[in-house]
Formats: sequence, structure tokens, C-alpha cells
Amino acid sequence: MNWQQVTFEQSFGTASQLPVSDLPEICFSGRSNVGKSSLINRVLGRKSLARVSSKPGKTVTVNFYRLPECRLVDLPGYGYAKVPFAEKDRWSDLMETYFRSGRKIVRVFQLMDMRHPPTEFDWAMLDFLQQSGIPYTVVLTKCDKLNKTEFAARLSAMRAELGTPADGVAVIPFSALNGEGVEQIRAQAEKDLAVARL
Repeated sequence: MNWQQVTFEQSFGTASQLPVSDLPEICFSGRSNVGKSSLINRVLGRKSLARVSSKPGKTVTVNFYRLPECRLVDLPGYGYAKVPFAEKDRWSDLMETYFRSGRKIVRVFQLMDMRHPPTEFDWAMLDFLQQSGIPYTVVLTKCDKLNKTEFAARLSAMRAELGTPADGVAVIPFSALNGEGVEQIRAQAEKDLAVARL
């Protein structure tokens, strides 16, 4: 699979705009500023296909990227406190419609900052994915910001923090800086797509 054979397709800001799901979809979810756009760029081997910002709350649309075999879906970040209530309602409706409308979702990569325990919004998202039976993988971003001792401690702690509900769920440390975790993410996605074609 050639991950660089990708084009940005379109962004959608309201539930009514979402297109029909006619290809398998691989999603990237996480709180604002967790590094979704940086991860997508690194996985695709592109520098600036997905827009990266240092300010949280910038991805407010569902962004679709087209590969021959599938679509990658960059979901809007959650948990940014300064977003107005009306914007939170729009986000909630957009996400609810996206996940509840029978789309061909084969995997959600759920991103969390490795340096910190899961937030209440992370827990809510994990619970939703589990209750909905949607396959997911936890990706721990910004792992390059930890030294070896901190990395080992946080990886062990994160597995304990995720607890029993995440037993059997893959946990992939990721760095947009040095590419750690990229091949594991690609391999999981390719495995899911192969199953979807059966």
C-alpha cells in the first residue's frame, strides 16, 4: 500500500454535509492539540497535507483524505474548554452523526498525550468506542518528549490507567519527530483493510 498516494478530499463542518460512506474509513480521534494532524502527516509521509497548529481547537471539521483503498478521517478535537456552547453542540451533533450513520469504519486510532493520564473526555471516547463495538487502537503521542526512564514509567502507568476495559487493545507510542510508531500504525490499518476486503 502506497501511503503517499493520497489527496485531501474535503472538510465538513455540519452533520448534514457528511457524504455517503462508500470506502473503508480509518479514523483519528483525540483531544484538541494532541497531535492528530502531525500524526496523519507522518503516517502519509507528507509534511503539510493535514494542517498543524500550536493552538488547540483548530480542527473543527471532519476532514477526509482519499487513498485508493480507503479514506483517512481526521475528526475534530474534543475537550477544549474555550469553545462556545453552540460550537460544542455542533461538534456533538457532527460526531454523533458520523459514528451513528452506518459508516464503514474499520479502525479508530485514539490519540492520547503519553505524558499525562487519560482525561475525562478520553474516557468518554473510549467508553463510546467500547460500547459501540468499534475497533480501536490507543496511540500515545509526544513520546519523544520523555527520556527513557520517563517513557518506561509512563507506558507502564498508562496500561494500568487504561485498566481492564482496554485489555487486549494495542497501545502504540508515537513520535511525529522521529517516526516511532508509524510502521505499527500502518501495519494495523493495512490488516484492517485486508479484512474489510474479504
